[in-house]
Amino acid sequence: MTEYILPILIFLGFGALSGILLLVASRVLAVKTDETEAQITEVLPGANCGGCGYSGCEGYARAVVHDGVATNLCKPGGAEVMNKINAIMGKEGGVFIKEVAFVRCNGCNTATEDKYTYTGTPSCAAVDKFYNGKGSCRFGCAGYGDCAAVCDNDAISIINGVAVVDEARCLGCGKCVAACPNNLIFIRRQTSTVALRCSSGDVGKVARAVCRNSCIGCKLCEKKCPNSAIVVADNHAIIDYEKCTSCGACVEACPRKCLVNTRCLHSVKS
Repeated sequence: MTEYILPILIFLGFGALSGILLLVASRVLAVKTDETEAQITEVLPGANCGGCGYSGCEGYARAVVHDGVATNLCKPGGAEVMNKINAIMGKEGGVFIKEVAFVRCNGCNTATEDKYTYTGTPSCAAVDKFYNGKGSCRFGCAGYGDCAAVCDNDAISIINGVAVVDEARCLGCGKCVAACPNNLIFIRRQTSTVALRCSSGDVGKVARAVCRNSCIGCKLCEKKCPNSAIVVADNHAIIDYEKCTSCGACVEACPRKCLVNTRCLHSVKS
């Protein structure tokens, strides 16, 4: 019987020693958690969308606590989350301006045509690899909804062959911007109500031939803007939102009606 006792005791001794070593290692090597960071991470929505400019919610919380980064950068969280972060940090004030996505294309089914029939994978990125897409306008929306597929808030729909954003649902996270192979989507402040629904880089004659809703670079908008907030470059109008006051002068001047007041665009979902 005694021949079994010694091995058992040795085994138990090694087990106890291993437990002690693991306990010591866990204490010595433990990563200390900043309580304030944890509190801010808790109030963030957990979308990890990167819209704030950081890798995720934890990264943003760390930057707020240790680098003094602004508390109003969480686009999905909005003003409510900003106020909660302010309370945790003992701050007051701050302004949150909602940002939304906008699709710079109105090449709908009645305005343009396809140059070939595509039967491959129903994806904007896939069709773009074949002769710059199937549309007559090589700059236009392919309409397969790669942007809608990555939207977590169901804010994008394909209507008449073109992606359309429902501003009421959009959180401005920017996932759709990265998903569009033609770089048609940008994020703008919702308070800026003028936008161009075209990204054509073709000269006016070609743009007019391939799409009835295209910008032709006529520069009437540029001439009519009282704030020098709009110029024509790369054959289409470009708006400087730092100067734009949303007066609507360019919208009225545009003969092609591709400059629009976004307040007049109907939401695609309720």
